[in-house]
Formats: sequence, structure tokens, C-alpha cells
Amino acid sequence: MFNKDRWKEILEVLTSNWFRTVLTAFGVFWGIFILIVLLSAGKGLENGIMKDFGDIATNTMFMWSRATTKAHKGLPKGRSFLFKTEDVSSIKEQVPNLRFISPRNQLGGFGDANNVVRGLRTGAFNVYGDYPEIIKQDPMSITQGRFLNYSDIEEKRKIAVIGDGVKTGLYDKDEDVLGTYIKIQGVNFMVVGVYKKKSNGGDGEEGQKQIFVPFTSFSQAFNRGNDVGWMAITAKDGTSITSIKNQIMDVVKENHKVHPEDQRAVGHFDLYEQFNRVQSLFGALRFVAYFVGILVLLSGVIGVSNIMLIVVKERTKEIGIRRALGEDPWSIKIQILMESIFLTIISGMAGISFGALVIYLINALLDMNGPVDMFANPSVSLGVVIAALLILIVSGLLAGFIPAQSAIKVKPIEALRTE
Repeated sequence: MFNKDRWKEILEVLTSNWFRTVLTAFGVFWGIFILIVLLSAGKGLENGIMKDFGDIATNTMFMWSRATTKAHKGLPKGRSFLFKTEDVSSIKEQVPNLRFISPRNQLGGFGDANNVVRGLRTGAFNVYGDYPEIIKQDPMSITQGRFLNYSDIEEKRKIAVIGDGVKTGLYDKDEDVLGTYIKIQGVNFMVVGVYKKKSNGGDGEEGQKQIFVPFTSFSQAFNRGNDVGWMAITAKDGTSITSIKNQIMDVVKENHKVHPEDQRAVGHFDLYEQFNRVQSLFGALRFVAYFVGILVLLSGVIGVSNIMLIVVKERTKEIGIRRALGEDPWSIKIQILMESIFLTIISGMAGISFGALVIYLINALLDMNGPVDMFANPSVSLGVVIAALLILIVSGLLAGFIPAQSAIKVKPIEALRTE
């Protein structure tokens, strides 16, 4: 490998017919380029989709009540019911491996009239009655003050944590918000914190226009009693929420005398299940990218192998002379293999470099024109580049193996007769 004369001979062979060498290298170049671009495009699509999940705990389900569709225990179908705080205790006691259960009530929503007042300013915002755990299920950055705590829950404090969008709508730019009061449907709440969430697709601005108050003070202020609008439930690591969600729903069905086979009475959204579906989709896309890229690369490798066979044929007399002078057959085989590997790696590295340049230009365009929904930061990992290099080395060996075998099978006397 470190023989100067051997490398000189390799360069002479590959440069003796530039046009043929370039055409041969293009097949490998194009194959590895397609592989890199397909994988980076798949990653960009994955990043865009994953933005919609944000930092929310993916091992989480959301559950709410709906009208029953089956009669049960003398109660008619079509009956409406609401979850109660007692349901939360029952779920905690009867269902193992749960990390957080956050009951929640809500005021406001799309199309609702202004429900929050501060001085002469008003706004329509979503107001949530929550427990402190919600910040671990739907993470947010507290930029001023603090979030809810259990002292607020126990003492039913009328305090509020507002979003950055609420602050912009109700306060002057440099005004200090902590310790001030906002009026939510006629009830005063003191602001103790300001939060900001990451922007996820088109819902980023809407996510900053929310107000969080303690669940207990919400229930008291707005006459909700022990009603629960819906729940956010997160399972412990190592246990998927999908595997235990039926147990959770069975508990509330039993508590509210709902038929066990009524599939519509308890609504739910399983974030873990949706996340796994997305992951499976992108796993399939990665497989397709590797499959197509390797097939294109294989066609280039076959081209390299064919050209090396031609090169061996052209050098039959030379090989015969070298054999006649006593050169070891293995030395000739190494020579052919090194020529094949060198040509494959050089063309493949050019494909990787060009692919990296294309990815860089795409990211530069995205930065200039702003974020695009469903597509963000296309890239390939270092592991993919290393895997591509290994593929190139193996491809070079495969491309040179048959020509190398053909070269050492040439008998010196027959080679010398070749014109």
C-alpha cells in the first residue's frame, strides 16, 4: 500500500484514458450522491414533522368524556357525563406504572369572546386550571417569576402564569407584569409568572396565548365543583401509555356506569401511538433511501468492474511479462484491487462532498426564506458518512475482485503471445 511505484502505476493506468475513467467514476459518484441526498431529505421531513410534537412528553395520552352509545345498568344510551376528581384518585390507585396524571379544566377557545381584562385592554385567551405536573408533560420556559406549585393548589390561590403573547396583548412593552392583576371572567388573578414555548409549525404564536391557574382555584372561581374537563396522563419510562390505556378507561367506565364495550363514551388521543406511527413511517423512508441509493451505487460498481476487466485485457502482455520475471500472482491481484478501490473511493468521496454542498445550499435557502412547514434542517449524521465510506471500500473490493482473479489466471506464455 505504501509502495511509491505501485501508486505511480495506479495513476498512470487511470489517467491513460481520462474520458473512460471519468465516465466510470460517475456511476459511483451518482450512486453515493443520490444516497446522501435521499437520506438528508428524509431527515428534513422527519425534523419538520417532529416539530409538531415539540417538547411534549410523547408517552402521554389525553382523555375526555363523551356521550354513551350503549345502555348499561338501567341507564340509557346517549347519556352525557363528566370526569370527577375522584376518577384521578381511582386511576392512581388501580393502574400501575403511571408517572403523571394531570386533571384539567378550560375556559376560552377558538371563536370565544374576550374573556380576560386588564384595565382598558381585553383579550380572548385559553385559560387552563392545572396541576404543577403539566409543565413536565407540556414543557415551557419560565422567563419571569415562577410556575404553579402545590401550595397554590392547597390554598386555592388566585394566581396566574401567562404566556408571552398574553403579556404582549395586555401590557406595555417594558411594563413589569409580576404582581399585577388580570380579570378572568370577572375574577381577579395575580400574575406570578410568564412563560414562553418553542414555536412548533403554525401553532407557535397560539401557544404563547394561554393562561395557567391552579386547578382548585379555577374550580372554585368558575363553579366547576369537582368536575374535570379532561386529563393528561403520562406513563413511566419503560411502559408505553398505549399498553395501559384500556385499564385507565376501564376505571372511569366503571366509576360512571358506562358499558365496558362502549368504545365511544371515553374519548382519547394517544400521543405515544401517533409518535410510533411517525417513527415507523420514517424508518420505512430510510429503508427506501438506502435501498434506492445502494441499487444506484451497485450499478456504478458494476461499471467499475467492467472497466477493470477491459484494463486487465489491455494489459495482458504486461502481466505476462511480470509473471515471467517472477512477480508473485498475489502482488498482481493487489495491484488490480487497489486500482479498483482507489477509483471507487475517489469518485465516492466526490459524491459525498457534492451531496454535502447541496445540503448546505438547501439549509442556506431555508435560513434566508424562513422556516417551511413539514421540512426543516435536512442533514446526514457522521454515522451515515462512515457507513458510506465502508460501502465504498466494500464496493471497490467487489468491483476489483473479478478482474483481479482474471489477471492472475493469465499464463505467462499465452500472455506473451498476445499482440
